[in-house]
Amino acid sequence: MTSDRPLLEAAVRGNAAAFDQLVRRHTVRMYRVALRIVGDPVEAEDVVQDAWISAWRALPRFRGEAAPSTWLYRVVTNAALAHLRRKKPTVPLESAPEPRTSDGPEASLLRNETTDVVLRAIAELEPTQRVPLVLRELEGLSYEEVAEVLGIAVPALRSRLHRARVALMAKLGEQR
Repeated sequence: MTSDRPLLEAAVRGNAAAFDQLVRRHTVRMYRVALRIVGDPVEAEDVVQDAWISAWRALPRFRGEAAPSTWLYRVVTNAALAHLRRKKPTVPLESAPEPRTSDGPEASLLRNETTDVVLRAIAELEPTQRVPLVLRELEGLSYEEVAEVLGIAVPALRSRLHRARVALMAKLGEQR
């Protein structure tokens, strides 16, 4: 499998097939991020479409300083935040289906209910708290990658994440 950097560099030079390959590789991940930020599947699809249009238009300005995946996370995050600013107020997050396990039905039901509660609580956070939490905890990006996506320093990110976790715990405590 070709890495993303040569594909992105080819896309910058005008190779539409390379850009199409990037779209196929990253749309699912971008959709997942958008869904967890905006909370609605249809709106998340719109956000991803907007993000890909923005990415296409921004190709000539891509400097190659960030990894292609980090750059795409930034593009979809910015598109989702722009969508939220236009929309107000946010819609509660519907949970994305989680992978099934071989546990019994009771354990699976309890895990799904817990996941739903946590995802709804995350959806109620302010975007400045929700976005870093989604990227770090749900998408598994490193602190450095999340800081780069958000355009902030790692210590500032750690502070935002701490506030987000405290707010999340408070929201989860309210739901008991």
